Amino acid sequence: MTRSALVCIITPGNVSSAPRVIKEADALVAAGHRVHVVAGRNFAPAIPFDEQVIARSRWEYTAVAVSSGARLITRMTRLAARARMARMQSPPPEVAARAVHAPFGPLASAAARLGADYFVGHGLGGMSAAASAADTCRKSFGIDLEDFHDAETEAATRDPIERKARHALQRALLPRARHLTAAAPLIAQEYEKRYDVRPTVVLNVFPRHEAPATPPTRPAFSAANPARLYWFSQTIGPGRGLEAVVAIIARMRTPVELQLRGFADSSYVATMQSRARAMGLARPVAELPPAPASEMVRLAAAADLGLSVEESMPLNRDLCLTNKVFAYLLAGIPQLLSRTSAQVAVAPELGSAALLGALDDPTATAAMLDAFLGDATRVTQARLHAWKVAQERYCWDAEKEIFLRTIGSALPRPT
Repeated sequence: MTRSALVCIITPGNVSSAPRVIKEADALVAAGHRVHVVAGRNFAPAIPFDEQVIARSRWEYTAVAVSSGARLITRMTRLAARARMARMQSPPPEVAARAVHAPFGPLASAAARLGADYFVGHGLGGMSAAASAADTCRKSFGIDLEDFHDAETEAATRDPIERKARHALQRALLPRARHLTAAAPLIAQEYEKRYDVRPTVVLNVFPRHEAPATPPTRPAFSAANPARLYWFSQTIGPGRGLEAVVAIIARMRTPVELQLRGFADSSYVATMQSRARAMGLARPVAELPPAPASEMVRLAAAADLGLSVEESMPLNRDLCLTNKVFAYLLAGIPQLLSRTSAQVAVAPELGSAALLGALDDPTATAAMLDAFLGDATRVTQARLHAWKVAQERYCWDAEKEIFLRTIGSALPRPT
């Protein structure tokens, strides 16, 4: 009897916060492979969503939680690793891994116990754990690069030891990976330039079955029926262009409600509400509850304009194409794209479904949005085009074939 490969996918965060992991695991199972996901369980509010994901999955799952005592130990481990990093010219990857993500050890141990045939790491902690588990089991591993990790956060770019650790870790592990995928073309290009590796691009798109059957329609906008400008992420917080959105809305003539979905940083949301009042917004910012990744397309379909308003710093934000871009398309709603390098590059492919706006020029962007939302025919055509371009190109049904070909070339042959 032929035995299919057992693939272990590792992510350091909660599984419900990793829709890319879920889609890859589902695709591999559908293709006839056995899959086991090893994920962190560090963010308590996301645990109910983890349970929902697991309840409907066809793959196995191990959660790796870090106790309060273990967190203290990992903090001490990270500090010790950082001290070693500061003294070393060429730090080994295990020291760099502990300096970047000290809890990777429990993830690696849980993965190694499975005796998988192949390991796939997501994120810096995931790639460290995948490499370690693969070495223990004398197997191979692959890496998914959803972000450009060298400049993933402002803290990473400002901290010289953090920069050194991230670079040392990736310099050691990327060339060893049997397969590499990246979530956006410019992320792949940056990795090729800096590390001389060639990741295959697999976009952050969603399955067709999550889309509405037809593009949604809406009556004309009025004070009683404002245009709903919609943004979602795991956490509602700073550094995502939302402050600029408030400034844009304050200059618009069209009645608008700003809707934000995610786990709320209460102090940040309070600041946003104060800013909205001070700038004269007719309505307070609407805080919407978090929801599973599988619901994001359906929930976005109730809006009138999606907000993909990334800032250009740190560099990762300039290079990435977030899942918001593709959720809005599949939901059948047009979107406002800020002028990051990645979004400027993709905008021509999205046609009338995307409006490019300058976050640093709120007056011009407000006028552009007023002109668009005031033209009912144009809005209807944009909705239809968004839905169609997602159905035909920007959906997981098409993108997963790229993923399966890429990882398929790295997997061991069935025995």
